[in-house]
Amino acid sequence: MKNITLLGATGSIGKSTLSVVDLHSDQFNIFALSSNTNWQQMLELCNKYQPNYAVMVDEQSAEKLSNAVITDIQVLSGTQALDKVAAHQDTDFVMAAIVGAAGMSSALCAAKAGKRIMLANKESLVLSGDIFMKAVAEFNAELIPVDSEHSAIFQCLQSGRSGLNKIQLTASGGPFLNTSISKLKSITPDQVCAHPNWSMGRKISVDSATMMNKGLEVIEAHYLFSIVPEQIDVVIHPQSIVHSSVYYKDGSTLSQLGNPDMRTVISYAMSYPQRINSGVAALDLTNVPALEFYQPNFERFTCLKLAFEALNKGGNAMITMNAANEIAVEHFLNHQIGFLDIPKIVDQTLSTMKHTTPNSLDEVVNNDLVARETTREIIKQYE
Repeated sequence: MKNITLLGATGSIGKSTLSVVDLHSDQFNIFALSSNTNWQQMLELCNKYQPNYAVMVDEQSAEKLSNAVITDIQVLSGTQALDKVAAHQDTDFVMAAIVGAAGMSSALCAAKAGKRIMLANKESLVLSGDIFMKAVAEFNAELIPVDSEHSAIFQCLQSGRSGLNKIQLTASGGPFLNTSISKLKSITPDQVCAHPNWSMGRKISVDSATMMNKGLEVIEAHYLFSIVPEQIDVVIHPQSIVHSSVYYKDGSTLSQLGNPDMRTVISYAMSYPQRINSGVAALDLTNVPALEFYQPNFERFTCLKLAFEALNKGGNAMITMNAANEIAVEHFLNHQIGFLDIPKIVDQTLSTMKHTTPNSLDEVVNNDLVARETTREIIKQYE
């Protein structure tokens, strides 16, 4: 029996993880759950899974949950509580599914505690890739990507890295792949969040539409697989059936295919190196549309271009880019800026911030905070 600490239990990854746990309750136990403010849903999960710990990041939400819980579940609050349950001696696996920079510290604590980290939080690598990967190696942690593209690469590389030429990440292109750029000016948040293939949160849906999500995945891939940016390729594949590919020098290409459902990669991360039932139907290639592949247009997907540039620049550029994007997306979702303003604001923030090389998590966090404030000041020009 493996004890799972599920960070981000009420999000889409959290729900999919619990769905897989339900299929294998003889193998996996929910040791700890966390959420930000959704204490009502957490109460339902606590009643069902009876974890040892329930963490609400928001203190008031924790108090409400604590008053509602009728069993001896320990209800904790704050980011330090996330770190505590991630590194707890009774935790075996940590599902790191907190969206944004808020999930970075707990994932790093899990690495330093030598846990199996099922990483669904991009920012842990985007913001602190060097620090995070050093901790994984130093403390003998296991790092299994929980992302359809990186899981695909991880699975394909089980055949070995000898002669590896490049990896290719696929991208759906989002809901506006064929929409004219002029029409994108009036796109609303609700339209952006209607993703054609995946069920995702609102922030990630926006990142998918701008392809910033893919840009963050490019940065992740650099750290996960120890490859240079020139070895990372992106291709638009609207059907989301081929999840990614690896190319070898002998002309061979290996790809991982499957129906677009996160339970597949979650179950793989939980059971690796074995495979278990995920609840996802088998892919029937005779019953899917023709598979299409296109090179991404950097004029349409400026955020992807900015991500490659930030990776090549190194240092704090990736931290600044991520922070600026989070603030810009937040303002877009609140109807304060336009969809096409997002990459402009990110680019302007990158040009404004001084380039440095953070050497500690505190420096990373400080750069993140400064970049966010810089972005807020820039956004005032757009409102």
